[in-house]
Amino acid sequence: MSSSFIDLINHTKGKNPNQPEFIQAVTEVVEDLIPYMNEKHPTWSELKIIERIIEPERVISFRVTWLDDNNHVQINRGYRIQMNSALGPYKGGLRFHPTVNLSILKFLAFEQVFKNSLTGIPLGGAKGGSDFDPKGKSDMEIMRFCQSFMNELYRHIGAETDIPAGDIGVGEREIGYLFGQYKRLQNQFTGVLTGKGKFWGGSYIRPEATGYGLLYFVQCMFESLNESLVGKIVTISGAGNVAYYAAEKAIQLGAKVVTFSNSTGTLYDPDGFTPEKLHFLSTLGRDLNGYISKYSNAEFHQDSKPWCFKCDIALPCATENELNEADAQNLIDNGCICVAEGANMPSTREAIQIFHKSKIYFAPGKAANAGGVAVSGLEMSQNWIGQQWSPDKVDNRLKVIMENIHKTCLKYGKESCGYVNYLKGANIGGFIKVAVAMKAQGLV
Repeated sequence: MSSSFIDLINHTKGKNPNQPEFIQAVTEVVEDLIPYMNEKHPTWSELKIIERIIEPERVISFRVTWLDDNNHVQINRGYRIQMNSALGPYKGGLRFHPTVNLSILKFLAFEQVFKNSLTGIPLGGAKGGSDFDPKGKSDMEIMRFCQSFMNELYRHIGAETDIPAGDIGVGEREIGYLFGQYKRLQNQFTGVLTGKGKFWGGSYIRPEATGYGLLYFVQCMFESLNESLVGKIVTISGAGNVAYYAAEKAIQLGAKVVTFSNSTGTLYDPDGFTPEKLHFLSTLGRDLNGYISKYSNAEFHQDSKPWCFKCDIALPCATENELNEADAQNLIDNGCICVAEGANMPSTREAIQIFHKSKIYFAPGKAANAGGVAVSGLEMSQNWIGQQWSPDKVDNRLKVIMENIHKTCLKYGKESCGYVNYLKGANIGGFIKVAVAMKAQGLV
């Protein structure tokens, strides 16, 4: 490691104490960017482009006060991290989960800058949310919370300023309540939020976009190796939208999906999931164990992860840092040849080092799961021109965007031995456009 890299990370740690997720994300990116910048664009060091990208343009924190169904006052904390607007208005999701804190949102916003750049859509990066937990809350409680949350957030967002979307804990229901309150406050029906319902300004394919896009990217990876996904065994973590639609598309492309998981354990079906089985699974909510009541060959492994099962492709689609060093070694030992992230930073730094050392193909979330924000960008385009495109049109555009992201990763990540370092390719490919724009726009 160069002294400039060590100095920058130490400086970042000093300015951002007790923010491990943010430091992890910065470290992962900067170790690729500094050698590239020193070799190709030394003047960018003088302009402190990297240091400026690390520092958010704006950090907003606010109190959210609301009444539960028992008329008891509840207090949560809301955030919006507006990270970088060099390429366009801020864009990034809202996460409602008790683990939400400044470190997690800053890491997500930082990653979003590179992810949005890779899509080719003119968008800046942002993230936001609250430590509010929608689980176990009534619809009325969620509505009251969302309205109170928007009573502050509306001051900082707009269709050409900052366009939030959904994330963990924020689906179409929450987006609807947030949008309704924004409309009430501003007296405007605008594209200020994405992930809206398809009958009121939303886009077809948005719920499927992250999972579908993930598989389009994996398909590109295998095509570059002159292989297909037909017959490949796939393990997936998570049981939400991303995991479900990743499995659906994997099955459509001829792969065999054998796992889903949640915080209690892993559901393993050695026969592979089918569209019929997926539909049944979608009716179970969090009760994955209920699946085996109908499909007796399946097994539910309490407190286990999907990474202990034999597979060709692993798709972590749950949450950050879910796949550690031991899990990575398990995957290697079981013959895995490709890991592609459906979640944001689900692999630890140590796990990624094992993937690269073993020369298996690893696709980071900033590239592989960019389909969600890509279709959010397409939703914005439809809102601006007052149209709604067909599902096929949106899906085809999503596929092209993921193919172009893959080409960018190949361009900047292919090594002399032929191995493709997709993480390096995504970091550099996402950085260049942002850096060029920041230089052009001056010291702002």
